[in-house]
Amino acid sequence: MVRFETAAGRGTGHLRLAEEGAWTLLTTLRELKGHEEPLAGRRPPGVAHTLTKGRRSWREEREAEAAALGRDRQPYVLVIGGGQGGISLGARLRQLGVPSLVVDRHDRPGDQWRRRYKSLCLHDPVWYDHLPYLPFPPNWPVFAPKDKIADWLEMYTRVMEVPYWSKSAVRSATWKDGHWSVIVDRDGESVELTPAQLVFATGMSGKPNIPSFPGADSFRGEQHHSSQHPGPEAYEGKRVVVVGSNNSAFDICGALWEHDADVTMVQRSSTHIVKSASLMDIGLGDLYSERAVASGVTTDKADMIFASLPYRIMHEFQIPLYQQMAERDAEFYARLEKAGFEHDWGADGSGLFMKYLRRGSGYYIDVGAADLVADGRVKLAHGQVDHLTEDSVVLGDGTELPADLVVYATGYGSMNGWVADIVDRETADRVGKVWGLGSDTPKDPGPWEGEQRNMWKPTRQQNLWFHGGNLHQSRHYSLYLALQLKARFEGLDTPVYHLAESHHTA
Repeated sequence: MVRFETAAGRGTGHLRLAEEGAWTLLTTLRELKGHEEPLAGRRPPGVAHTLTKGRRSWREEREAEAAALGRDRQPYVLVIGGGQGGISLGARLRQLGVPSLVVDRHDRPGDQWRRRYKSLCLHDPVWYDHLPYLPFPPNWPVFAPKDKIADWLEMYTRVMEVPYWSKSAVRSATWKDGHWSVIVDRDGESVELTPAQLVFATGMSGKPNIPSFPGADSFRGEQHHSSQHPGPEAYEGKRVVVVGSNNSAFDICGALWEHDADVTMVQRSSTHIVKSASLMDIGLGDLYSERAVASGVTTDKADMIFASLPYRIMHEFQIPLYQQMAERDAEFYARLEKAGFEHDWGADGSGLFMKYLRRGSGYYIDVGAADLVADGRVKLAHGQVDHLTEDSVVLGDGTELPADLVVYATGYGSMNGWVADIVDRETADRVGKVWGLGSDTPKDPGPWEGEQRNMWKPTRQQNLWFHGGNLHQSRHYSLYLALQLKARFEGLDTPVYHLAESHHTA
C-alpha cells in the first residue's frame, strides 16, 4: 500500500511486485487539496455557541434548505435514481459541499428493495456490502433480507442528510446553453430543474428486458417480469413457467416450490452456478470476511486490493479460485449435469465475477434452489420460447408447458435505455452501451479500453454520467465520481481530474 501527494490532491495506491519487479500499480485520488471532507478533526461543530436573535436550530436549517431546493436554489448535480447508487453518491456529494439532489419515483427511499419478491436477500456477504461513512453494525446478518436493506437505505438517507425527493419521476431532460433542463413530476406537480451535471443512477440492472412473444395477448393466465413478481403466496397449486435460469429465476422458482406451486424453469442458455459457501470462503474470504477483518484487512483496504487488479488480467487470478470451487463441489455439479442443466464456468473459466463485469448476467449464487433443479423438484426445460397459447408456453421444438403464470426472468437492459427514454435516442446512441468490459467503440476506444463502459467517468455527452452496480461498487466508485463532480463544481477542470482511479500494468 502506498500514499502519494500531487499539486492537486492526496491519494493512496497499491503496488504489486513480481520477481522481475513492479507488475501492477493502482493509484487513486482520495481528496482534493483545499476541498477536504469535514471528517475527524475537521468535523463541523453542529451548533453555534454564540447566541443571536433569530438563530435557527439544526432542524430549521434543514427544513429551510429543503424548501429552497428546486425553487430558490438549483442543484449543481441531479442524480436520477435513489437506490444504493444514488444515495451513496448523494452522501459523498453532501460531504464535499456540492449542491445536489437525488430524485426517485418511489414513495420512500428503499422501495426499490421493498417492492421486490419477498424472499429476496443479498447473495453478497455483509463485509462486502457496507455503504460509505456508515458501515453495518457488527450484529448485521451475513445475508441481509431485502426489507432490512430497504429500511437501512431510508435511515441512511436521513442520517447522512442526503437531499432526496421521493415520488418524483423524471419526464425529460434536455442539454442546452451549458446546463440541463430536467422536467420532474414531483407528486403531481411539474417542476423544472436546471443542474449543470446529470447522473443516471438507475441501476446497471435497472431497465427490465420484457420479451414480446406471439400469443402473449391471448394468454388467459398472469404474466410479469421478475422485477414485478409479488411473491409466491397467490400461486399455491398453480402451474408456473419461469423463463430464465439466472439469480432471479432460481430465487423465484425456489420460493414458488416452497408454496406448493408446480414450477418449470426454462433454460435458454448455459448458466454459471457457484455455491454460496464456496464463494464466500474461496472467492471472498481473504478480503471480505471475519477472518479478513481479524487479519487487519479493513473494508477500505479490501476495496483497494480488489480494485488493484486491472480487468485485463483479473481473469488470471479468478480462474484458480473457480477451479478450487469446482473440485470442492464436484458431486453437486455432477448432479446438475445428470439432471440436464447446462452449466459453464465463463468463457475462459474465470467464473462469476468476470461474467458480472463483462455482461452483468449469466450466473446464480446458489442458496438452495439449484438442489431443487438437480433433484427434479423444479422441472427443467430447454430452448427458446416460440409462442404462448391461451394456457401454455410453447418452445421452439414444440414442447408445450401448461401454465397459469409466466414469469419472465429475462434480465435487464443497458442504462443508456433510460437515456433514450428521458433525453433522446440520438444521445443514447452517441453515448453507447453502458456496462461491460472493452472499448466504448471498436474504432475509437479512447482512454477507457479494458474498463467498464461509460461507468463513473465522462461520456460522449457533455456533463452526463452513469453510476451504479452492487453495494460494493456503489460504495467504492461513488468517491471517484464525486471527486470528478467536485472538481468541476470548483472550476478545477484540468485533465488531472478526468480520471480519479487508474490502473497500470507493466
